[in-house]
Amino acid sequence: MAMRGEAGLMADLDALAIPFAAHEHVAVFTVAESDEVNAAIPGAHTKNLFLKDSGGAFWLVTVPGAARVDLKALPAAIGSKRVSFGKAEDMDRLLGIAPGSVTPLAAINAPPGSITVVLDAGLAAADRVNVHPLRNTATLGLGGATILDLLRHWGHHPLVAPIPVQDPA
Repeated sequence: MAMRGEAGLMADLDALAIPFAAHEHVAVFTVAESDEVNAAIPGAHTKNLFLKDSGGAFWLVTVPGAARVDLKALPAAIGSKRVSFGKAEDMDRLLGIAPGSVTPLAAINAPPGSITVVLDAGLAAADRVNVHPLRNTATLGLGGATILDLLRHWGHHPLVAPIPVQDPA
């Protein structure tokens, strides 16, 4: 399957008449770096985890930006086996993106069934969720329900779940 990239993403948003807010900004690689950028962008900010479980299945989990995901409790919440972070090579092969640009919208490049996309329940209900458009130098604000609709449009069956977080230290 050919990678569709950002042009394909924008074409789908246009074809489906999906409204969004776009913001160009400096490259961000960490939540700390994105805090400054996010201050100027309204809506829920996100963090994305590209994971592989011990059975070989891939997962893309989108959570609120400030969340510290409890990776030991996560498998029970999403129905996976024990998880660890996926490799950059697998991210490139499956999603066509590099570390730092992880976004649920990268599922546009993933063959249906090759990865399970999980959206935190709070984000799924949010009016505006900020995610990267396949690169970390821009942010798109979309409704949580709209992100789920896009994933379904691309042949995925997104999972909405309350994601377990660690207690603050």
